[in-house]
Amino acid sequence: MIELLCTAVLPWCSAAEFIGTGFRVVPRRGEHVNTLLLKQFFIIYIKDAQPTESEKEIYNQVNVVLKDAEGILEDLQSYRGAGHEIREAIQHPADEKLQEKAWGAVVPLVGKLKKFYEFSQRLEAALRGLLGALTSTPYSPTQHLEREQALAKQFAEILHFTLRFDELKMTNPAIQNDFSYYRRTLSRMRINNVPAEGENEVNNELANRMSLFYAEATPMLKTLSDATTKFVSENKNLPIENTTDCLSTMASVCRVMLETPEYRSRFTNEETVSFCLRVMVGVIILYDHVHPVGAFAKTSKIDMKGCIKVLKDQPPNSVEGLLNALRYTTKHLNDETTSKQIKSMLQ
Repeated sequence: MIELLCTAVLPWCSAAEFIGTGFRVVPRRGEHVNTLLLKQFFIIYIKDAQPTESEKEIYNQVNVVLKDAEGILEDLQSYRGAGHEIREAIQHPADEKLQEKAWGAVVPLVGKLKKFYEFSQRLEAALRGLLGALTSTPYSPTQHLEREQALAKQFAEILHFTLRFDELKMTNPAIQNDFSYYRRTLSRMRINNVPAEGENEVNNELANRMSLFYAEATPMLKTLSDATTKFVSENKNLPIENTTDCLSTMASVCRVMLETPEYRSRFTNEETVSFCLRVMVGVIILYDHVHPVGAFAKTSKIDMKGCIKVLKDQPPNSVEGLLNALRYTTKHLNDETTSKQIKSMLQ
């Protein structure tokens, strides 16, 4: 795998020397190579990046969270909702059996929604831990990404999961319908002093937070965007560039690998393409929330026109969720400083 990627990414290099899971690029004399860009590519895609001794504590903490990620996605993908039972109960409000049937169908589903929400809180904590490790002094962002490749890989995996989760959520209206019915029914039961099974599992305070979470078009991305913004505001001693340069570089890596036919042709697995697309969109959104002028301004270090074009060049059904994430989860898209061309591209 690494040899194939080396051939794909470094055709202009006379040699690529790998040290453990890292590498050094040795360009031909007189040629300039953006080694940082290349290194980010390898950080994202090297499958066997192992944590160094200094990374292990945070790596292990994040790994515990990531191990549960696939199960969360499987549960979300299989989420079918209680639409039929809810409709029957609403259409026949005097039929107690139908009311009980709908409530019995909704309560376990709300338990699943609670699990998804609680996982978002765990993911937020994991992201903040990674940001702390990858932006701390005295090392520059470049040095961090060279030293802590396993943590950078986990960062990319969190973004990949986040976009996958939000893509599934955006296409499943049953989630909000089920939860809205649960809250309405629970409120009615309280007014009538009727004991409610499941109330102890999701109390009113938790229900309020869950309601705000699921009301978002892309709830996981919103959670991570808020967490990144909070991280920057709480760590004023750290230059904001420590965070934004890392994000913009990862966006550039993904764009270059996807828009260059010579590189793209080397991807034999479409899931690798999807991974790259999701990470690109994820870091753009985080950058847009953290950077003072955002990702869409002319001074942005992210080539937004190029990134949007890459998305538009994919089969439409495969990227609509990602385009919607840019439309609805970014902060600065509708600013006056955003060019009409970029706005038009996302219409």
